[in-house]
Amino acid sequence: MKEYVGGQAVIEGVMMRSSSHVATAVRKPDGKIVIKKQEFESITKKNKLLSLPVIRGIIFLFEMMIFGVKTLMWSAEQQENNKKQKLSTSELFWTLFISFTITILLFIVLPFYLTKIFIKTPTTGFHLLDGLFRLSVFLGYIIILGFSKDVCRIFQYHGAEHKTVNCYESKLSLTIKNVKKFPTAHPRCGTSLIVVVIALSIVIFALIKTPIWYVNLAQRIIFIPLIAGLGYEIAKFLALRYDKKFWFWLTKPGMWTQSLTTKEPDEKQIEVAIKALKNVI
Repeated sequence: MKEYVGGQAVIEGVMMRSSSHVATAVRKPDGKIVIKKQEFESITKKNKLLSLPVIRGIIFLFEMMIFGVKTLMWSAEQQENNKKQKLSTSELFWTLFISFTITILLFIVLPFYLTKIFIKTPTTGFHLLDGLFRLSVFLGYIIILGFSKDVCRIFQYHGAEHKTVNCYESKLSLTIKNVKKFPTAHPRCGTSLIVVVIALSIVIFALIKTPIWYVNLAQRIIFIPLIAGLGYEIAKFLALRYDKKFWFWLTKPGMWTQSLTTKEPDEKQIEVAIKALKNVI
């Protein structure tokens, strides 16, 4: 049986990941495709405690966040004439810290205070409205990003990544002609995971509500790893049952949201995605 693969769109390229390797293919300004291949084994496979459900999701997402930032930086370097120095540990830390801070402010703090304008007490209605604002901010953010020409290119590579993985999992030869037949959505996409996490957060915060507003806000930040880990398990469960009628409908919101984060790629972009995948299978 073929193993599951995943990936990520980067600047003018695609990163593909298997259980043992990560390969990134990027098209340089001169048209040449460069490939960076690395061995990769999650620490969840080396430690039984870290491989437990929920915990493994937290670790895996953290690993992919670090790897994703490094890969994005490397892909950006390939678009420049003079190669930059390798990203240092301190630069990586501050990049992740700033990104994480902006994420908290935009997707947790902002929706919380918008909700307080309409509902003062932390009732169930408060948490439902808070979740609705959180989802609206997320969708609005994606839509606004989509107007950028550069981001639109990344969304095309995101589509190329999904189409190529879909082709591979359908057991067809990885050719541009075959890949073009497949949709740009995939049930294991990170976009679907975010939708699951938002839905899950609405339920959890409604159950652990407290009348103290700053405790409510703190809980939303403290519980991020737990909700992400739970969301990972639920998203994985749904993705494995995507072809079952009942579970299929539960995956629809995430699949629909992918229509905002993926675009139809051209043949050159598909070629890059194919090269990346062939280097990890």
